[in-house]
Amino acid sequence: MPKEKVKRKSTFIDMTAMSDVTVLLLTFFMLTSTFIQKEPVQVSTPGSVSEIKIPDTNILQILVDSKGKVFMSLDRQEDRAAVLEKMGEQYGVSFTAAEVGKFKLANSFGVPIKKMKDFLALPSDKQDAVLPSLGIPTDSTDNQFKEWVKVAREQNRDLRIAIKADQTTPYAQIKNIMKSLQDIRENRYNLITSLKVVSEDM
Repeated sequence: MPKEKVKRKSTFIDMTAMSDVTVLLLTFFMLTSTFIQKEPVQVSTPGSVSEIKIPDTNILQILVDSKGKVFMSLDRQEDRAAVLEKMGEQYGVSFTAAEVGKFKLANSFGVPIKKMKDFLALPSDKQDAVLPSLGIPTDSTDNQFKEWVKVAREQNRDLRIAIKADQTTPYAQIKNIMKSLQDIRENRYNLITSLKVVSEDM
C-alpha cells in the first residue's frame, strides 16, 4: 500500500512579543543609566577598602592630575553659569551670554580666570587639547581655586565636595588643596578612591 505524503508546513514564529520586550529593556537601560562625564585628564586613584557611595547630584569635584594641576566640575549647569559670572565680577572680567552658555555646557573647567575668555573662544576640540596644560592657580599669591570653591558654595549650599587625585600626585599639592579648603572653613569632603579587595586570609 503506497505511503501518503505528508505536506510540509512552514514554521511560523511570531516575534512581536520578543521585539516588544527588547524595546522595553532598551528603553529601561537608556533611562536608568548614567553617562560617564568626560574629564580633562586621566587619573589613577589610590586604592581603598571604603565603600561609601558619593551622591550623583550636587557634587563639586576637584580633579588633581599627577603633576598637581587642578581642575573642577559642577554637575548642575545653572551653578556653572552663576559661578562663572560671580568669578568674573570678582576679577573684573565680563562674559557675554554666548560665553556663559558655552561654559555652562562644559563638564570640567580648569583655566585661570584671566584666560577664560580666550579659552571659551576656542572650538571644542582645541579646548580639549589645551585644557590639560592649564589648571586653576593654587599658589599663595593667586589662589583662584579657593575663590572658585567659595563662590560655588555660596551659589549652592547643598554641594558635596569630592577630591579625585592621582596616586602619584605630590603630597605637598594635596596638602595645599586641603589647607585652601580649611581656610574657607570647608572641612568636610570626600576622597574618591578605587575599591581595593582585601584577602580574607589576612
